[in-house]
Amino acid sequence: MKKNILNVLSALLGLMLINAGLNKFFNYMPVPKDLPEAMVKDFAAIMEISWLLPLVGFAEVLGGLLILLPRTRALGALVLFPVMVGILLTNLLVERSGLPIAIAIWVIFIWIIFDNKRKYLPLLSK
Repeated sequence: MKKNILNVLSALLGLMLINAGLNKFFNYMPVPKDLPEAMVKDFAAIMEISWLLPLVGFAEVLGGLLILLPRTRALGALVLFPVMVGILLTNLLVERSGLPIAIAIWVIFIWIIFDNKRKYLPLLSK
């Protein structure tokens, strides 16, 4: 039962990240008109670094695809870790309105990492 729940939540997380990553390339989701000023400044700073947004988008798409499959889920979590830290820090330090969603995806993400902990042990051993 737990495995099925994790598979469904992982699929939802993976699809959400694939969507977010593809949006960075194709801009098909409109930007909200009432975006807080701090968030606008952050996005403007990110746009100044021309290679950063495509890199994050690529990591989101690749990580999202890897998260979808149980066999590659551990690798997907490693690919997505920097992106997930950025999501959490943005919602903690810049604009807290998205914090409940960020915490929810972090709970799923930590569950994925915990479920695959045996796969990470060789990385941590001497």
